[in-house]
Amino acid sequence: MSGSGTTADDDPPLQTAVWRLRSRACWTDAAALLAPHAATDPAAALQRTALLTERCLYTAKGWTDAEDALRNAEALAHDDAERGAAACERGHLAYASTLLGVRDRADEASVALSRAAALLSPAAAGRPLLDFRRGLIAQNIADSPQSARAAYRRAHAGATAQEDELLLSFTWRHLASLALREGELAEARHGFTESLRIREELGYLVGTAPALMSLADAEPEPQAARLRAEAGRLFRLLGGVPTWLAPQLEPALPQQARPLGDAAGAWRVR
Repeated sequence: MSGSGTTADDDPPLQTAVWRLRSRACWTDAAALLAPHAATDPAAALQRTALLTERCLYTAKGWTDAEDALRNAEALAHDDAERGAAACERGHLAYASTLLGVRDRADEASVALSRAAALLSPAAAGRPLLDFRRGLIAQNIADSPQSARAAYRRAHAGATAQEDELLLSFTWRHLASLALREGELAEARHGFTESLRIREELGYLVGTAPALMSLADAEPEPQAARLRAEAGRLFRLLGGVPTWLAPQLEPALPQQARPLGDAAGAWRVR
């Protein structure tokens, strides 16, 4: 669906509008479009929760709205697939809170994702996303790169099978980050390049600057400097989002473009 990262001509107009707003960091507006449907439709409630959680990840704001949306989604879930998907969203929101230093909810994140794994069948549509999020926990909270790599590879295979291009951009990027950590520059450069290519093709503008910065870490100068300059341009275009890119971009940013309250290290999220 367009809300997940495609803009096919036969997509429902609502999903196309949601995707366009989401990709330009207008999560609140996108969530407002879904609000009438989210009152009764479990799928819409889950999508709205995911949008508001992504807003938290990119801005470190809006936690109460995301929690309220999540509770609504949990209340509407009536079968294992929907309950599993809601548990996956709870785990992701708790992970975000932990990573950004808002509140340590690491145990809640792990428990929620384990519950999601128990509820979702191996063939469930939401399984690749769950695997990716378990990889985030392993990499960034448990500091277990081997477990993270295994989870990311499962997510990557699942996203490939489901033709979920946006999720593939995430798995490429995080597998590349592990390769870079181990000094495998060619592998890292390939993964970061694929992630960037997909985001540019999808028009996922809010995720393009982080992808540019990641690729810059694997490229020599002067190419790295050009990539960082382009990331800075997009950062300013979106009004300083994602906020956690500011510390890396500060030398090239004018003073008025530097948001306050950045969450150091949150580049790992997406």
